[in-house]
Amino acid sequence: MININSCLQEIFGAAIQAAYPDLENPPLVVTPSQQPKFGDYQCNSAMGISQILLKTREQKVIPREIADKIVKNIPANECIEKVEIAGPGFINVHLRKDFVSKQLSSLLINGVQPPPIAKRKKVVVDFSSPNIAKEMHVGHLRSTIIGESMCRLFEFAGYDVLRLNHLGDWGTQFGMLIAHLQDKFPDYLTVSPPIGDLQAFYKESKRRFDTEEEFKKRAYQCVVLLQSRNPDFIKAWNLICDVSRREFQKIYNCLDVTIIERGESFYHEMMKDIVKEFEDKGFVQVDDGRKIVFVPGFPVPLTIMKSDGGYTYDTSDLAALKHRLFEEKGDILIYVVDSGQSVHFQTIFAAGQMIGWYDPKVTRVAHAAFGVVLGEDKKKFKTRSGDTVRLIDLLEEGLKRAMDKLKDKERDKVLTPEELKAAQTSVAFGCIKYADLSHNRLNDYVFSFDKMLDDRGNTAAYLLYAFTRIRAIARLANIDEQMLRKAAREEVLVLDHEKEWKLGKCILRFPEILQKILEDLLLHTLCDYLYELATTFTEFYDSCYCVEKDRQTGQIVKVNMWRLLLCEATATVMAKGFDILGIKPVQRM
Repeated sequence: MININSCLQEIFGAAIQAAYPDLENPPLVVTPSQQPKFGDYQCNSAMGISQILLKTREQKVIPREIADKIVKNIPANECIEKVEIAGPGFINVHLRKDFVSKQLSSLLINGVQPPPIAKRKKVVVDFSSPNIAKEMHVGHLRSTIIGESMCRLFEFAGYDVLRLNHLGDWGTQFGMLIAHLQDKFPDYLTVSPPIGDLQAFYKESKRRFDTEEEFKKRAYQCVVLLQSRNPDFIKAWNLICDVSRREFQKIYNCLDVTIIERGESFYHEMMKDIVKEFEDKGFVQVDDGRKIVFVPGFPVPLTIMKSDGGYTYDTSDLAALKHRLFEEKGDILIYVVDSGQSVHFQTIFAAGQMIGWYDPKVTRVAHAAFGVVLGEDKKKFKTRSGDTVRLIDLLEEGLKRAMDKLKDKERDKVLTPEELKAAQTSVAFGCIKYADLSHNRLNDYVFSFDKMLDDRGNTAAYLLYAFTRIRAIARLANIDEQMLRKAAREEVLVLDHEKEWKLGKCILRFPEILQKILEDLLLHTLCDYLYELATTFTEFYDSCYCVEKDRQTGQIVKVNMWRLLLCEATATVMAKGFDILGIKPVQRM
């Protein structure tokens, strides 16, 4: 698929270059028009150029004159029908119908293909990242869903993606836990307690660590033995990790998430070299036995070694950063971690630049931060007893409510048991994912099953029903896939009706929506687009007959094939959008 916005930027970039050849980096602003009367796209560069001429050359030129000069220099192209100058200097662009029609035919013949990328870059995405010996809770939901979606988007765009689960699986807490298991769970070397018990043991060990001096000493000894890879302690640690891993995998299976485990323990052997490298470069100061690094612009230093010789999160995150840059050769590194870690990651990234590991102009290192999940009382999402909501409970509740909703609509009477089960999981997990992804990730959002399962408004339930209805149109007209494929090659997509034209242009905005998300990593833009596409389709379907029937007999009198092809193009783009969001539509709902 062609990115029409990019094409127009090239055209107007060339026109501006021809009109003002000695202007360095002139502003290039091309956006879709908000109202049909102003055409399909707008180039709003004239105002910016007017400001530059005034500031740099003290030339006062009105933007309309500049717009006129740009228009006169537009090169020959296949996509612009006409341009008009409006208001203070907006250039309104009208696309050619035959160009849009041809692009839609190409989409139907070749499927949804991303525009080619100049270089197949390596993207490393760090997401999910629960802690061993603790159950995944609602706080891990956002990182897992957002990270998975980002990976799918970069993969679709043609990048080489490495999905990393940076598990909290190392450090003092494991010494505490093993010391506590020695007292409370003597079989700890042959079997690990189940995850629920492990979590309780973990809390108890933390309480003892904070209140019992003798226990604290023993816990530290256990840490030393674990970190020096004592076979018994490694065995106990592995058992604990395995139990946790199995529980995490149940969640990943439900959410259809693929991820490679690479916990803090993976980087442990590298940490000594990290400390040495910072010392050799003269960045380390000793403060009360700790080794710290001040990064210019950040008030709180990084602690890369504790006074007892142990390492910290700072050390492991620096080791992970270096490994991803030098061993994985990542061109783009993305950390999908909550907003509370923003200062920590900014400091880590700045330290990486300070020591010369990467140049931000060449390598993109980004913290894709996100807000917290709130309950309907607008406070942090908790159970009635005040505990953190377990993720597995949340998913099971979603399944139950989705089934109730389907039965309310009497879908159990028309669907086979297999179809009903598929619809249940599609709606339950689709709604949970979409509710998260449809909010700007930088903001907190309120978790409400009632809202997310509502089949009106911008929800997965609405979009999944809309998609199923669109897919059913051709079926009801007895048109199969083969006939649609043949028609896509032979039919011209007529776009004479204003609603056909509006839908055709909306379908073709898909590549520019994805391009924007690759740049700003804000996935709610895709959700907004899919909702706009579905509502634009409804307008089209209400105004334009796809299949005409005899009012008395209900017999099909006429099939308007080009309109069925518009239905197919809409469904094809929606399906790819769902795939990127990790939502699985079903044929019948």
